[in-house]
Order: sequence, then structure tokens, then C-alpha cells
Amino acid sequence: MERRSFLKILAAGLTCLPLLPGPAGAKLLQSPVTTNRLRPPGAVPEEIFPAKCIRCGRCVEVCPYRSITMLDIRAGIHAGTPLIEAENIPCYLCMKCVDVCPTGSLRRIQQEETRMGLAVINRFHCAAWIGTILCRTCYDKCPYADKAIRLDQLRPVIDESACTGCGICTNACPVTVAEDRKAINIEPLYARAKVTG
Repeated sequence: MERRSFLKILAAGLTCLPLLPGPAGAKLLQSPVTTNRLRPPGAVPEEIFPAKCIRCGRCVEVCPYRSITMLDIRAGIHAGTPLIEAENIPCYLCMKCVDVCPTGSLRRIQQEETRMGLAVINRFHCAAWIGTILCRTCYDKCPYADKAIRLDQLRPVIDESACTGCGICTNACPVTVAEDRKAINIEPLYARAKVTG
């Protein structure tokens, strides 16, 4: 489908949103950013992202790892916007997407300044923490090992000030707790702000 046709269908669908009753309408307005579901690096705050992003798809096209996907019409007002599913294909922080974004929805930032989310270790499921095996996969795969993740008595610990939320640790984690959860998961900053704010 051509981009122009997609945008016409999207616009037609969005005009119907106010007509939907209660939970159905609310679901189409709900942000897709949740655990392990992240915006690309440099994204503006989620409250303004769907309005600022023009759904051009350049970030999706330029990503060499195919980490970024475009949400379909089921995402409501977020349809056509970019998302990364960290447990499937994480962000490898090449920063090409921020260079091609024409609207500033993805701000031009340095790799180490990226804060897509925060890695959170479930110590009840992490093999290193419960002592079933000596595992340091998240530490070994982290592009900022000894900064974002360090080992404390051979157990991984996250440094909130250095974690970029790229999801490489989540993707590499060998322990699967649920279908879309690992022993280490990325909580988006947007969701954390809503909980603590």
C-alpha cells in the first residue's frame, strides 16, 4: 500500500474515534509504550509524540537492524508511528533514525545520552540472582558494561544514570518468564513517570 493511501485510511479511521463508546475509544487512545515497547532514541515525550510524528516511515527505512516497526491501524491515534519491541529486536544505538527524522519527533542526541527506558531486573527470576547458574549474559551484551550494568558479587545490577534502555540485555536474556517478559525488562521512562508522578 502506498504511503499516501495509508495516511488517507488512517485519517478516515481517526475521525471516528470520538464516536466510539467508553473502553473501545479509550483503548485506541492508549499509548503503545509499555514494558519492552519503546519509542526510538531521542523521542519527544509520549504525550506529544503522536501529534508531532508525521508517520513518514524514514526511521523504519533507515534502521539497519529492522528494530523499528510502524504500528498498524489497531494502534488508534498511534497508527503509523514507530515502535521498538525490545525482546524481539532491540535498539543497537546506531542513531541513524534521529538523523533522518524531519520533524524533530526523534531529537538529535548523542548515543550515550539516549534514555529510551530503564532496564529492571526481576531478582526472583534472574538465574544469577537465584543462584541456579552463573549467568552474566546481560552484562556481557550491554554496550555500556560496567556503566549501565555492573556485577556485584557476580550478580547484575543496573545503574539508572547510565542505562540507555536500548533493550539489548532483554533480547539476550536466556530466562523467559512470560511470552513478552524476560528476567530483565525495559520499563519506558514514560510509564515510569506516570507511576511516580
